[in-house]
Amino acid sequence: MAARLKVFVTSNGLTDYVVATSSRPKALAAWGVHQDLFSTGAARETDDPALVEAALAQPGEVLERPAGSAAQLKAIKAEPAPKKNEPSKAALKKVADLEARLEALEARWAGQVAALQKAREELDAREAREQAEDEAERAKLNEQLAKAREAL
Repeated sequence: MAARLKVFVTSNGLTDYVVATSSRPKALAAWGVHQDLFSTGAARETDDPALVEAALAQPGEVLERPAGSAAQLKAIKAEPAPKKNEPSKAALKKVADLEARLEALEARWAGQVAALQKAREELDAREAREQAEDEAERAKLNEQLAKAREAL
């Protein structure tokens, strides 16, 4: 069973605000108020037939009229829906461009590292070859020196 709707009224001194809801907290929420206006007497439930009829025709919607008048109630314009925090196309493009540049830089760096590693391996192999050649020549020269000393 649906809750029985009640009609509540508040005023800021210039405008009367009317809403039909099932409870006081829902009325405060509809008005966008965080303070309990009912406890201070600034808001109240009403049984005025004109207000009740208009509010029950549009339950949950806040209606307004000039304060203290018998003017026709009208709905308050709804606030525009807040914009979603979606990034702009320019921001998305900037991020994509930066990611592409970063990938290119990483690819270039990986290529340079591979080239340096290959050069290091070649240098190590060359060093090992030259060291072996030097050792062979040193051994040969030591042998020749030993023979030359014997001949003396």
